[in-house]
Amino acid sequence: MAKNEKIKGLTQLGTKSRQPQSPDEAKLETFDNRYPKSNYWIRFQTSEFTSLCPITGQPDFATVTIEYIPGRKCIESKSLKLYLASFRNHGSFAESITNRIRDDIAKACRPKKLKVTTDFTARGGITMRVTASKD
Repeated sequence: MAKNEKIKGLTQLGTKSRQPQSPDEAKLETFDNRYPKSNYWIRFQTSEFTSLCPITGQPDFATVTIEYIPGRKCIESKSLKLYLASFRNHGSFAESITNRIRDDIAKACRPKKLKVTTDFTARGGITMRVTASKD
């Protein structure tokens, strides 16, 4: 692919994008999978995920790992980065966040398999890992 070649339908890649203020406002963009008949895994991971506790309003920190076998579409990574950052001011429990990410990715790209794992840092000496999957 040529350096300046645009991929049809991507609006956030290569531009200065405004940070979405909530997951409802964020847009997960996709592009065509060039190998739709192959079963290969794509893995995204960030240790910079933050959200808010819906009770106290205090920040929660997590590492988010997304693994999927794409179907016809793949998730564009910049839109994923903006989507994940949109949780920064969003109050929700870890279980809800993990399932929301799984559901939003499944809706956006309809993967063959999908697993989302969130590893929340310790609060009161207890860490939390939530895994949500779709086959």
